[in-house]
Parts: sequence; structure tokens; C-alpha cells
Amino acid sequence: MRMANNLEAGTFWDHLEALRSCLISILVIVVIMSVAAFAMKEWLFVVALAPCSPEFITYRLLGASEFHIALINTGLTEQFMVHVKTAAYTGVMVSSPYILYQLFRFISPALYTNERHYATIVVVSAFAMFLVGTLLNYFLIFPFTLRFLATYQVSPSVSVMLTISSYADTLLMMNLVIGLVFELPVVSWLLAKMGLLDYATMRLFRRHAIVAVLIASAIITPTTDAFTLLVVALPIWLLYELSLLIVRIQC
Repeated sequence: MRMANNLEAGTFWDHLEALRSCLISILVIVVIMSVAAFAMKEWLFVVALAPCSPEFITYRLLGASEFHIALINTGLTEQFMVHVKTAAYTGVMVSSPYILYQLFRFISPALYTNERHYATIVVVSAFAMFLVGTLLNYFLIFPFTLRFLATYQVSPSVSVMLTISSYADTLLMMNLVIGLVFELPVVSWLLAKMGLLDYATMRLFRRHAIVAVLIASAIITPTTDAFTLLVVALPIWLLYELSLLIVRIQC
């Protein structure tokens, strides 16, 4: 194998300076995008708070029953901090293609041509799968989790009020978790490529995976509604089956 054409020898300090420039450029773009998102407060929270409304597209398409969620503010700085966190998260998400490009540009000179090819596949696939997972969470998993937990009552005498901070933290956390779960096919392909995972092993543990998926889905959406459990478990199970297929082709 031959080294990449643009690979250049350099001292440790040269590479450190290149890394510093890369990180500074990333930080600048993230800050700019976050400030832009912060300035677009009305649009930002129309999107972020949409799952609170019974008119949200997911509820209408799946025929969910009517419900009401009351969001409240309990701290002096609570709404401002939610605004900052949501804008920062949006800034990172919008900047993520640029972030990945800059990091890849930094490490690519040290890779062989075929290694650069595989690295490109991993980076693009990982970003695409994370984005798909985030969208699935926003449009399907989070709305049903929110509807159940925010309307659950141990007694009619207990009023249900949800803080804006709790709502935003749960939404952002679930976006991150589901996005990472959707990296399963990419991780499986990478492990198979490295010889650390094979089709026979994954097929052997298929039944265990079904149980694990159902348990994870029950934790994500702790509801007695079988349909809601199914719409959460099915995509995760399909991810495992897709990973199984990828590993089989790879092997």
C-alpha cells in the first residue's frame, strides 16, 4: 500500500499547531451557529415544543387521544438556561458536517489511500445514522414517551405540571441516546472489518437481542400500551437485523 499523496512529514509541534487551528475553526463555527440559533428563539422553540401539542403530526397520523401538557417555569434563570442549552445543541448539530470535515481533513494525511476510503465511509455513515436516529426520536419515540409520562397520574387529585427544564433536558438527552443507538450498524461493520465480530456470534445471540430490545424499549417508553412499545422496539430491532446483514456480507 502506498501513502496518501498529500502526506507530509512534520514535527510534533507542526501537528499540534495544525490541531489547534482545526479546533479553533470548529469552535468559531459552532459559536456562530449557536448564536444564530439563539437569535432565532421563536422558530427554535416552535420546533422544540411542537411535541407538546396534540396537533403534532405524529399524534394526528397515529390517531392518539387528546391530551394537555402544561409547561411551567420554576426558576429565575431556568428559561434562559434552557434557551442557551437548546441553542448550543442546535449549533453543534448544524455544524456537525463541518466538524467532521475538519477532523477528517486533519487525520487524512496520516492514512493510506484505502484507509482514507474506509474512514470516509465510517464518518459519512455514522453522521447519517445519527441524524436518522435523532429524527426518529423527535417524530416518534419522544412524543409517545412525553405523552405517557406527562399525563400519568397516581391520583386525580394530583395536578400534572412539567417544568420547561425537565422537558428540554429529556428531549436533548433522548436525541443523543437514540442517535448513538443508531450507530449500531456502523459499529458492527467496523468491528467485523477488524475481525472482532462475526455473523455466527450475532446470529447466536439473536434471541438475547430481542429481549434486550424489548427491555430497552420498555425503559424508553414505560407504558402499558403495546402499540407504543412496538413502534419503539421495531426500529431498534431492525437496526440489529441490518447490522446482522452487514456483518454477514462483510464476512
